[in-house]
Amino acid sequence: MSVVSQDMLLTDAEPQVKPVNWQALLAKYQQPSLWRSIFQIVNSVVPYVALWFLMDRSLAISGWLIPPLAVLAGGFLVRVFIIHHDCGHGSFFKSRTANDVCGFITGVMTFTPYKLWRWEHAVHHAGSGDLDRRDLGAVWTLTVQEYLEAPLWKRIAYRVVRNPAVLFVIAPPILFLGIHRFAPARASKRDRYSVYWTNLGILAVAAALSFVMGLKAYLVIQLSVMLVASMAGVWLFYVQHQFEGVKWERHGEWDYAAAALEGSSFYKLPRILQWFSGNIGFHHIHHLSPRIPNYNLEKCYNEGPVFPRVTTVTLLSSLKSLTLRLWDESNHRMVGYRYLKTLRQQQ
Repeated sequence: MSVVSQDMLLTDAEPQVKPVNWQALLAKYQQPSLWRSIFQIVNSVVPYVALWFLMDRSLAISGWLIPPLAVLAGGFLVRVFIIHHDCGHGSFFKSRTANDVCGFITGVMTFTPYKLWRWEHAVHHAGSGDLDRRDLGAVWTLTVQEYLEAPLWKRIAYRVVRNPAVLFVIAPPILFLGIHRFAPARASKRDRYSVYWTNLGILAVAAALSFVMGLKAYLVIQLSVMLVASMAGVWLFYVQHQFEGVKWERHGEWDYAAAALEGSSFYKLPRILQWFSGNIGFHHIHHLSPRIPNYNLEKCYNEGPVFPRVTTVTLLSSLKSLTLRLWDESNHRMVGYRYLKTLRQQQ
């Protein structure tokens, strides 16, 4: 696929190019619908709460009933996080106050400090696909040259962090249960306070539920659900930016629209998984316009003239991304560690 810049749209005909006014093209999809937003809250939060009640009742029968219910509850918690995510972009409600209130509440539910996460995620959007701005909100990614020039300790650390067992099983709960409980040194006062208030909210909910169902039951249910939801969330984030065909550029060559359309995947999931993930698989469109509510993304994809031409990643093909570890600047592609052996043989 050819690069689509912010100003140009490649047509099916040969070299002809048409200028594209992205702002005008996407404007009609950026309007949130109050009833659809409320309906999404209802069909996400109510089943999630009901599943907590079911799991509490199930513990009296058998602990083996918890895993399948936790998987289902984890799916609904992912949907709750998508609501939190849209609030952070100011796209879920027209009112900023409504977005902030809803974002805080869903942040407590997902163990994510709303305002701190909003800032970090904005940094991610501003530099996604930019090799010179691999900072906050991104999976640690080195180029082949950076890896080869790195000291031994750094290469070992990189291999550990990029190991699937660490990246998708160990790291996700650590991120949501541990790292999100603290504010980074460079966070603003407002963002630090969002961490404190979120922590207080989590403690209040934990105390109330422990009082109702008992501390042991609360911990079993909460940790089980968070494990499932955090693993799914990290996987979705990973595959949306680390896939075969992804494009990264140095800052001088980086273009916002091209980075969105070629640096973010269209993750075509089965319908039920698309629903649970809140259409976040249309990630290329989301990066092109974060102000589009998640429930408008599919419509935008179907009606947009360029979107069906972007690289499609399926559930099966996404598994290959597990083998992609480094960015090869010379060939403009993601490669695995085996590629390093090929380089050594060529030298």
